[in-house]
Amino acid sequence: MTSPSNAVLAPSLEEEVHPDTAAFYRRALQSLTDAGVPFLVGGAFAHACFTGIRRPTKDLDLFIQRADYDRVAALMQAEGWRAELTYPHWLAKVYAGEDFIDLIFNSGNGVTPVDDRWFRHNPMADVLGVPVRIANMEDSFLSKAFIMERERYDGADIAHTLQANAEQLDWQGLVERFGSNWRVLLAHLTLFGYIYPGERHRIPKWVMDKLIDRLTAETMMPPEEDPHVCAGTLLSREQYLHDVERLGYVDGRLTPASTMTPRDVTVWTEAIPARQAPQ
Repeated sequence: MTSPSNAVLAPSLEEEVHPDTAAFYRRALQSLTDAGVPFLVGGAFAHACFTGIRRPTKDLDLFIQRADYDRVAALMQAEGWRAELTYPHWLAKVYAGEDFIDLIFNSGNGVTPVDDRWFRHNPMADVLGVPVRIANMEDSFLSKAFIMERERYDGADIAHTLQANAEQLDWQGLVERFGSNWRVLLAHLTLFGYIYPGERHRIPKWVMDKLIDRLTAETMMPPEEDPHVCAGTLLSREQYLHDVERLGYVDGRLTPASTMTPRDVTVWTEAIPARQAPQ
């Protein structure tokens, strides 16, 4: 069962954030709260709430719905800050000098758009002195599950979330949220059993049975009509470009699995640091 809205969460970050940066975050949170704009705190702040793991963070992650971006941008600009729709398919930023806030309305791979389902039964927490709603563990899990870049892998965050909260998760909802991407969920749950061998029993047996039954049934089926798809691009925007650019695979982000357009894919690919021309 998911965490109730009145759950007592671990204290979020305070000492880990520079006072000037914290003041910027605090003012932004209060401004959105006063205006009644729906938003959820995620990232390192939410992770600290759910796991007690405290680490310095370079930004504040706020989940919003894409339809609310213009309103949020206007509020931030009224505070004297700069708002930028950095990647229209998933991310905007708010800048106050060198400090910034990420406004997230999808995932980089276009698989997890922020919709009404994100704003249900969210726990409350005190973040930098402002009472706010936190993204549910299940949605945080979902958004982190696909981040498997060379320079960033969020699997440890998922393992720690499970280790701290396995009995509180809405397992039925989590399985449903992954949908056709159930193999990614199974991979993370399998790794959890490897990381914490003495705690494998904390993953409900019915969840593992259900996913393994799907795996078994899938291996008995004939090959798909179009096997020449590489879904690796849903896990890493860079590491599977060889497959789509050199080997002729269909980019998984350009299938119904993702909301991305060819233009979105091009812009997101051009933003890879290794592909940017030296300044």
